[in-house]
Amino acid sequence: MHDARFDKLAQLLVEYSTRLRRNETVLIEAFDVPDEMTIALIRAARKAGAIPFTQIQRGRVTRELALNATERQLNLTAIHELARMKKMDAYIGLRGSNNITELSDVPAEQMKLLMKKMRPVQDERVKKTKWVVLRWPTPSMAQQAGMSTEAFENFYFDVCTLDYRRLQPGMKALKALMEKTDRVELKGPGTDLRFSIKGIGAIVCGGDRNIPDGEVFSCPVKDSVEGHITFNAPTIYQSIAFDGIRLEFREGKIVNATSNQTEKLNKILDSDPGARYIGEFSLAFNPYILHPMRDILFDEKIAGSFHFTPGQAYEDADNGNRSQVHWDMVNIQRPDYGGGEVFFDSKLIRRDGEFLPTNLRSLNQRNFAKR
Repeated sequence: MHDARFDKLAQLLVEYSTRLRRNETVLIEAFDVPDEMTIALIRAARKAGAIPFTQIQRGRVTRELALNATERQLNLTAIHELARMKKMDAYIGLRGSNNITELSDVPAEQMKLLMKKMRPVQDERVKKTKWVVLRWPTPSMAQQAGMSTEAFENFYFDVCTLDYRRLQPGMKALKALMEKTDRVELKGPGTDLRFSIKGIGAIVCGGDRNIPDGEVFSCPVKDSVEGHITFNAPTIYQSIAFDGIRLEFREGKIVNATSNQTEKLNKILDSDPGARYIGEFSLAFNPYILHPMRDILFDEKIAGSFHFTPGQAYEDADNGNRSQVHWDMVNIQRPDYGGGEVFFDSKLIRRDGEFLPTNLRSLNQRNFAKR
């Protein structure tokens, strides 16, 4: 059955997020997504004069391929997919999941090999195309969020079609502030962290990379991180559920890491040398996302949160760290999650999730009507 919300979302992805133009090529990759949404995207791309291509993925099939994939098979897959990606001007990835732990029984070494072989394809997509990725609402996601399927779908389409133009003035001001900042301090329950972002740069994320969106990110100078941090948002990585992650740093490196899955956590952090260094620091402020649901594209945008990312650094906010891992770990600093403070060059910038400088206050959640 046709749903007008599909058309609205497709239009946003084509006209705003990727800004498709006539004769540009776009790869639409759909993971466990209704055909109707894929068709809506094809039609929106064609309306813009672009040339759409599709790749349909299914979670159970992906698992079966991953379980016993050989190095030769993965090499051939990567060659094929990289050649295709090099022909694309844009990429739209819709990622549904009927079971978020579908890959949980794929051995860690097998996942490590798969991610290593496919890294050039991801790097080509991130660095050379106009791209946007988003989740797709499923009963599984609704269950994670503690909501009915219908209520979650309504929440999803409200969040994903947010008018990101309203955030632009505050985001640009935050970018400018981050780009002239040297020392950052993060404080809160179980957290006392210090690092430099001097000379790294900052990137505004306002609906043109991820949907939902709402963050400005930079990156620590690689060897500058000192102290410890506790993440109060649960997370999923490589289909494994992690809670209560605590990291300790010395000269930029994670020297101690614990969680409810300490052994598996450290296996991931030992994937390669770069996995124990940080590739991203971001302040997030999507006004309609308030609570974690073990879905990083939503959780990393939670109002009043920040995320700190072991692994690969990206784009213009790049400290040179390279890794097959890129794991956004989230700490929520609103009072209902214990509060916390963010300092830039010893000046208090955000307290308990609320920005204090006048030109940043438009990013605060209280300025948006409740939905």
